[in-house]
Amino acid sequence: MKSELAEMALDQKRTILDDETPETVPVPHALVPHLDEIAILLDIDGTLLDLMPTPREVWVPPGLSETLNRLTERTSGALALVSGRSLNDIDLIFAPDVFRAVAGHGAEMRLSVDSEADDVHAPPLDKELKRRLAAIAKLSPGILLEDKGYSLALHYRLAPHAERAIYESVSLIRADLPNAPIEVLPGKFVCEIKHSGFTKASGVRELMKHEPFSGRRPLFIGDDVTDETVFAIMPDMDGLAFSVGRRAMGVNGHFDAPSDVRAFLARLLDPR
Repeated sequence: MKSELAEMALDQKRTILDDETPETVPVPHALVPHLDEIAILLDIDGTLLDLMPTPREVWVPPGLSETLNRLTERTSGALALVSGRSLNDIDLIFAPDVFRAVAGHGAEMRLSVDSEADDVHAPPLDKELKRRLAAIAKLSPGILLEDKGYSLALHYRLAPHAERAIYESVSLIRADLPNAPIEVLPGKFVCEIKHSGFTKASGVRELMKHEPFSGRRPLFIGDDVTDETVFAIMPDMDGLAFSVGRRAMGVNGHFDAPSDVRAFLARLLDPR
């Protein structure tokens, strides 16, 4: 029981990707004349932006904001960032630009660039639960704590040796609170604990009900375990899904690195 969650987390990260040799994803030229028919949905960390030792060290490469703004214009606003980060965090990263977004794994949403948030789907985590989870950061130097209100993330890119200890500690807390409505999200050097009942997929489903996204064909690009929920619903929407890194199950293709994603997005704007 003690190591059950740790084993599950490690298994999830191993099974997200198949064993096929990576192949470069060609730009789907058929989409280029039809930007007025698609909705572009983009994960941030590890997809648009290169991963860094800590979440605060990510930066927006030159030209990316211009590309995103031009795609927003060409799609009549149907471009959204889909991230585990909070809306506030997203805005700090891309400042002064503001984009439509599904944030906090579906806990927050912004349908208009003129509003801070259109809906908040999740209540804050229980204070006592957060206190116990926060104490896990003391297991090792290098474990960084991020409190999003509705979730709590433990980043361990600077302390990869602590991965198993982190998940085992979370498992013990969950065993003490079997009825707590929480879910554990394993990611790339991060363990996030959030309220159950909302995901990136639930956020995307809600987003696609509203203008300017409604009636369009979604194109989603993501890289992590948490993006698999969105990959899974793309067929229901006649959508396209691309993973970053090695090929994830059920996607239409993949990119080797965020730099390839950025180049792909730029080429979507090429009228040729």
